[in-house]
Amino acid sequence: MSAAAEPHPNVAALALTGRRGLGWVWLPRHVAPEMACLWLIELLVCALVIYIRLAVADGPMMQAAPAIQALGMAGVISAILVAIGLYNHELFLGPRRLLINTMLAALLAFPLVWLLARSLGVSGTVMHGDSARVLRGVVAWVAVLFSLRLALSWAIRRQFFTLRVVVVGSDDEAGRLVEAVRASSGLVEVVSVLTPDAAMAQSLRPGRGVRGFVVTDNALAGIAPALAGRRVGPLWSAAEFWERRLRRVDIDRAGGWHIVAPRGGGGVVHRAFDIVLSLALLIFTLPVMALTAVIIRLDSPGPVLYRQARVGLGGTEFTVLKFRSMVTNAELRGPVWASQRDPRVTRVGSFIRLTRIDELPQLWNVLSGEMSFIGPRPERPHFTDQLEQLVPHYRDRLLVKPGLTGWAQVNYPYGASVEDARAKLSYDLYYVKHRTLFLDLMILFATVRVVLFQHGAR
Repeated sequence: MSAAAEPHPNVAALALTGRRGLGWVWLPRHVAPEMACLWLIELLVCALVIYIRLAVADGPMMQAAPAIQALGMAGVISAILVAIGLYNHELFLGPRRLLINTMLAALLAFPLVWLLARSLGVSGTVMHGDSARVLRGVVAWVAVLFSLRLALSWAIRRQFFTLRVVVVGSDDEAGRLVEAVRASSGLVEVVSVLTPDAAMAQSLRPGRGVRGFVVTDNALAGIAPALAGRRVGPLWSAAEFWERRLRRVDIDRAGGWHIVAPRGGGGVVHRAFDIVLSLALLIFTLPVMALTAVIIRLDSPGPVLYRQARVGLGGTEFTVLKFRSMVTNAELRGPVWASQRDPRVTRVGSFIRLTRIDELPQLWNVLSGEMSFIGPRPERPHFTDQLEQLVPHYRDRLLVKPGLTGWAQVNYPYGASVEDARAKLSYDLYYVKHRTLFLDLMILFATVRVVLFQHGAR
């Protein structure tokens, strides 16, 4: 993929006008404003409560040490809430699931906060007490947390945060956009679809719950002259809307200026991030990997590790390592997609695939530089050659190193078909275009949720 071509001036103008309506300027495009507000409020409330407890126990108020300690412990709690997935829109649509996840967050947060408090030398009078007192504190914290989320859940279900738009276009691009909105978990609703002729006959100004208009590139060429000099409502190009609200790329319109060279790909910071994280996980999971190797050996005949050719950065092939989860000679008839309840999977293999333990040996691939910790999942040469012929821009995902986890893995379930590959590619190209360390950290936290709740495992 070459450098980005210059956009049509009218398309560029629409993309710029849409920026204010699609999110707050100071927030990264990957973060929903309402969730950022909830996170900040909970962080400050939690830090204030802990600070008051510390200050009362340790002496005069407004001391620097209690404030830093309180902020650190509140930060640990907030990080766990993010990792559990308590800031995902879909979670707020089901009160039962919301309560279960909140309670799980409490069970994980309090032991870690206690360990952090002890390492910071926090007074024992703060962190200790009779069991009933500690239990009351946990229950009260869960109740407050759940109440805040229940209020936001009510607001989301009443569509207070839903962006209601009208799509202008009569081609396939409009249909793809409507389909993508309906399949997304974001708070977006397409009120109607107007043809270019119908759009020119209207004022294109917000009203009756409509907050803006999304214009396809093909429709824009026809209506741009008629809109010149007129006061119209918020207008967004389809490409800008795909990326800023759906956090994907429309792969059927991804040519030229829609995809640009990745920023920070393969930089020193990303490489250091990979080395530190993979080394830490290797040390932490070494007992798990040793036990897994023994169980695989006892469960079925064959090697413990499975070696397979995959396509990496720039199309170069490398050998990926995995714990064997299938019977030996599982592909005597050639490569095939994995399926639900695949008969080739062993008893142990089923468990290690659900828990993603089978992927742990790939930490060696990360250390050797063949893979990154975050990036598009590496595909096999057979399927890469096949998908390049069927899916446009499929090879563009090779502009960055493949990863253990990625934007597609935390936003889309397991894919085992050409259509799944198309959908996942739209997320992979978004990552290629907008790759930053912040996005890597977001994916890392989201991966905890995916592994913990076994989303998309097969």
